Amino acid sequence: MNTLVLVLISVAILVCGYLFYGRWLCKQWGVGESNEATPAHTMEDGVDYVPAKAPVLMGHHFSSIAGAGPITGPIGAAMFGWLPVTLWVLVGGIFFGGVHDFGALFASIRHNGQSIGEVISANMSKRAKRLFLIFAYLTLLLVVAAFASIVASTFGAKYDEAGVLDVAASNANASVAMVSLLFILIAIVFGFCVYRRNASMAVSTILGIVAIVLIMAVGMNFHPIYLSTNTWMVIVGIYIAIASVAPVWILLQPRDYLSSFLLYAMLFVAFVGVVGAHPNINPELFPAFAGFAVDNGNGIQYMFPILFTTVACGAISGFHSLVSSGTTSKQLDKETDAKPIAYGGMLLECVLAILTLCAIAYARETGHTAGATDIFAGGIAAMVAAIPGLAGLENILYTLLILTYSAFCLTSLDTATRLARFMFQEFWLEPGQTAKDVTDGYKKLLVNPYFATAVTVVVGILLGMTGYSKIWGLFGSANQLLAGLGLLAVAAWLGNIGRNNKMFLIPMAFMMVVTICSLVLTVKNQVGLIAAGGADWGPYAQTVLAVLLIILAILLVIEGVHTLSGKKKTV
Repeated sequence: MNTLVLVLISVAILVCGYLFYGRWLCKQWGVGESNEATPAHTMEDGVDYVPAKAPVLMGHHFSSIAGAGPITGPIGAAMFGWLPVTLWVLVGGIFFGGVHDFGALFASIRHNGQSIGEVISANMSKRAKRLFLIFAYLTLLLVVAAFASIVASTFGAKYDEAGVLDVAASNANASVAMVSLLFILIAIVFGFCVYRRNASMAVSTILGIVAIVLIMAVGMNFHPIYLSTNTWMVIVGIYIAIASVAPVWILLQPRDYLSSFLLYAMLFVAFVGVVGAHPNINPELFPAFAGFAVDNGNGIQYMFPILFTTVACGAISGFHSLVSSGTTSKQLDKETDAKPIAYGGMLLECVLAILTLCAIAYARETGHTAGATDIFAGGIAAMVAAIPGLAGLENILYTLLILTYSAFCLTSLDTATRLARFMFQEFWLEPGQTAKDVTDGYKKLLVNPYFATAVTVVVGILLGMTGYSKIWGLFGSANQLLAGLGLLAVAAWLGNIGRNNKMFLIPMAFMMVVTICSLVLTVKNQVGLIAAGGADWGPYAQTVLAVLLIILAILLVIEGVHTLSGKKKTV
């Protein structure tokens, strides 16, 4: 298979999905039929609820949901061959992920911009809401821990065995740190100029893009800050604490909007590489189908359910429902913006996943196999360098692609922290309540955004510094359980208001089966490790958590079936 043919066919299918299936979804749900203002206007507070122009919000949403997921997922699932991954990305993106993201955003808009937890409370039960919020919050803590650790490690200086700073080995990390710090300053200036000085969005965008190019040049040549990984963990913790409570217009919106241009540029460079080099996929190095069961050196891996928990971003990811209903819904200017931002953003992520498959194919040809960043950046840079006259760009593009990859880890991190803060606050609220409605008692402290942020950041950073990797293996299953629950929540709401919800039923059932099967396999594997002797606390923790997740999934499915069957909502 030629990579260019693969990309063109995939893009054509995704465009058709957006135009036809996306339009049908709007008609079935009544998107745009309401003349009421969105929560960004009716509940505007200048901090969380702030109307954003569609391009700006698209930048925030796309940067938040994309992150590193559409790259690491296909790379992890490539052992099964490029064809299963491609089919799952296309089918999953159009009929699973797009429906999930769009539905979550639309449901949140009609529930005052509150999270999927509040949608569950209003349409299923308060008990189901609390179960969901506990699970979602713990999952987000794991995301905060993991991404904080990843960001700190990409910033941290390296030392030799004697503890002496190795400047040469640390230059790349110091460069990434410098660019990231300068990027935050640019975002603040951009937000202040646009939202407080009414500067032209077009002019500000052009200047912002020029500034991004300049800070990359500065960061690659001037990076005097060399700090240890643990020091960066503390600094990152302080940053995400501030980002969690700062008004979205001063940091979150502008940072993610400007970051999106890095992502668009990355997509453009990858597309140029595929068009210009259009290499064929070598079936010996990257077969179309490697089998339903593959031995990758760590034991037998089964395509079902592993493919569907590994390729999440790029097909369907539960994290997306938290973004859609957590931050995006609070900034949506018009209800009709929901389709291009949520459904369109998901399908654009599918394009990145397909381009990643092309990068994998060429990376195996050129020997770039040292981890996800090397596979993606090396494969894309090598493709561009194969175009006549562009060979000299390989090293520059490789460095810039790694810088971009790292930037999105930080983007996902500050969004995840803000989402976790929302989840913590909503857990203590009664149905229909907001934090402003709580005026006394211990709940006033618990719903305070600063207290919720402090708890989230302290626990997340400590977990990141003390061994989150011991339980990270559960994240794929937990994330897809979130997706199944998000589908269930929106289906319940649509059913309650008399709208067509049948497009949710098959994806919801499939994701629940995938999740439970994956968790059962996890329990089996971890019990095996424990039985073999010598296991640390990791296998024990994974076993207990996996069993709890299975119970949670079953309980919420029972609640969902109870609601979908038309029976009265319970307390």
